[in-house]
Amino acid sequence: MKGIRKVFPGVVGLDNASLSVEKGEVHILLGENGAGKSTLVKVLAGAYERDGGSIVMEGRDLPRITPKIAQENGISSIYQELNLVRPLSAAENIFLGREPVNKNIRCHLDWNKLYKDAAEILERLNIHINPKTKIQDLGIAEQQMVEVAKSLSQKSKIIVMDEPTAVLTEKEIDNLFQIVKQIKAEGISIIYISHRLEEFERIGDRITVMRDGKTITTVDVNKVAIPGLIKLMVGRELKEQYPEVHKKTGNYILEVSHLWRANVLKDISFGVKSGEILGIAGLVGSGRTELARAVFGADPITSGEIKIDGKKAVVNSPYKAIQCGIGFVTEDRKQQGLVLQMSVAHNMTLADLQNYSRHTKLMLKKEYSVVREYVNKLGIRTPSIDQRVINLSGGNQQKVVLAKWMLSRSRIYIFDEPTRGIDVGSKAEVYALMNSLVEAGAGIIMISSDLPEILGMSDRILVMCRGEILGELKAEEATQEKILYYAAGGGKYIG
Repeated sequence: MKGIRKVFPGVVGLDNASLSVEKGEVHILLGENGAGKSTLVKVLAGAYERDGGSIVMEGRDLPRITPKIAQENGISSIYQELNLVRPLSAAENIFLGREPVNKNIRCHLDWNKLYKDAAEILERLNIHINPKTKIQDLGIAEQQMVEVAKSLSQKSKIIVMDEPTAVLTEKEIDNLFQIVKQIKAEGISIIYISHRLEEFERIGDRITVMRDGKTITTVDVNKVAIPGLIKLMVGRELKEQYPEVHKKTGNYILEVSHLWRANVLKDISFGVKSGEILGIAGLVGSGRTELARAVFGADPITSGEIKIDGKKAVVNSPYKAIQCGIGFVTEDRKQQGLVLQMSVAHNMTLADLQNYSRHTKLMLKKEYSVVREYVNKLGIRTPSIDQRVINLSGGNQQKVVLAKWMLSRSRIYIFDEPTRGIDVGSKAEVYALMNSLVEAGAGIIMISSDLPEILGMSDRILVMCRGEILGELKAEEATQEKILYYAAGGGKYIG
């Protein structure tokens, strides 16, 4: 790909960007949110039509690329939001649109061949999934494996993987990397996009760094260290990943006592003080998100009590939670945190509309004034506050969610995976924002699967396992080993 240019309404997505991928290599595509990585691979996949530049595949010029042309040339993509049909089986998804037909009965699918061919591909990848299992009955890691199998069934020469490990556990990541190495050994190239810098030396060969829609450089993985990559990405040095702040904690502003939800949460009790970041760690399925949703009133509880500033509060809906001063930055920003077709401005004021309306009419002048202030304050990259949120990068979408809850004047914030899928520069900005909130007297509950993040940002850490809190650690005594010990059962479930 040479001199690629792509212009969207009001913004240049790609400006003379280039990418060269060799046969059988894992090529890392690196950059901040909004740098142009996803736009570049979507041009390659035919999802976007380029406005300039050339694409050459195995010596042949491709003057125009559509998704069909990309597939015919062996280019396939596995996006962060998986493109699978949930009610259909794994086999049906793998061969969707290319199903084998029974030659004896015209227009009838050859189900035996479909399941046999799917099983062969899954076995080739050492993936233990029944081809007849519906996608909706598979875990997220297994769904990802079906996407990989789907790409291989298309006889791909290049596979794009966009944030493939964002929602996987360490064991699932290890399994994925084994498959990546196997695919590479077969001579298939992989373009790999991720914000987890520590992954690159495990599987990568070369790295191309992008910034502001431009290609900055391409380097061998073994010739650059992580601090150097960060500087190339953001154009500056990040002095501290987790900035140290001397916070003054106050009284408990949130107290949860004996919270139960049948078959989900078991006798949960904890408190959060003003000026404190309370980290909640645990493995996938430990009940962390379910606890957050219960405290926010999004899911019903069987029994238990919630107090705000020492007084009992009825939090049986998100509306009641917002009235009590609780804000919830959900882990699923696209489905639960944003209305993607609405503008940046309208998303940001959504949780506090009564403050921007009079007699059922929006006061647009007031709304736009405040929104512009927070766009500048959080460094949200958007050509206009009227831009639809769906057109922003993942990191900027996350900042819009954060701004929404800041504008709601919350005092208690629940951050569920606040930095998932965003780059190292944006992470530093989110951490600084969290510190500014607690310095102003707010209390934060932070749920994260990133153990360095939990250790770097938390004042206290609760560790959950199977719907229970099994451990509580002070920041100065916490280690990854101790957290993992409790997360695995802490002796209670072992043996």
